[in-house]
Amino acid sequence: MDLGLKDKGALVMASSGGIGRGVALELAREGANVMLFARSETRLRETADFIETETGNRPHFLAGDLTVADDIESVVAATVDQCGGIWALFNNTGGPPAGGFEQFDDDAWQSAFELTMLGYVRTIRAALPHLKEGGGGRIVNNTSVSTKQAIDGLLLSNVFRAGLVGLGKSLARELGPDGILVNTVGPGRIDTERIEQLDTIWAEKAGISLEDQRARSRASIPLGKYGEPADFGRIVAFLSSEANAYLTGQNVLIDGAMVEAY
Repeated sequence: MDLGLKDKGALVMASSGGIGRGVALELAREGANVMLFARSETRLRETADFIETETGNRPHFLAGDLTVADDIESVVAATVDQCGGIWALFNNTGGPPAGGFEQFDDDAWQSAFELTMLGYVRTIRAALPHLKEGGGGRIVNNTSVSTKQAIDGLLLSNVFRAGLVGLGKSLARELGPDGILVNTVGPGRIDTERIEQLDTIWAEKAGISLEDQRARSRASIPLGKYGEPADFGRIVAFLSSEANAYLTGQNVLIDGAMVEAY
């Protein structure tokens, strides 16, 4: 299937590793003009090298911080300038700290809000005029399976990721007349640094080895394995493409059927 992404501008946030890199890889494989964004210029350059080696299509990149409004404005402007506009936006960020309710003060809540929610809002706001100018486009917001089933010990993530589902549904309705499709995706056990960090925390809490913790997690997934970033990236590439012409306002879990909730 031709996804219709060739030469289309695509901005992928938090894309120096993990899920963001997997999404950028698959968009580049489909011929999109990809802009990478993350805090580390060194890691961004390594990711651009890797994607070019894998696909023959070298992404652009700009270092910055998702919680800094000026950095968001800069990467959106750079995407328009270097990628010929913005057709697809993949909103993504690392998760806030793990912990329960009594562990977090106002500063922790505010920091999590700015990272997990406000950064997405600012990026959409900055990109929206360019999406409209291009006659449509696609926005995909990355969240978590916690939008359907809360994850113990990840209170801050549970709260703000759920809010992003409301954002996606509302924007799908508001922006539908402009031809802009908006969807939310929730990763399950995708094998990234973030998941390894969480597995380590949970293993220590349970008093077991990291491998035993990972074996427990695999046993909870009907497919019996963790997903790879590329597995996630291929689904996002479809949602970001012209081939997706009617699916919008949805919350799609990419979890190997791990979550039992509807």
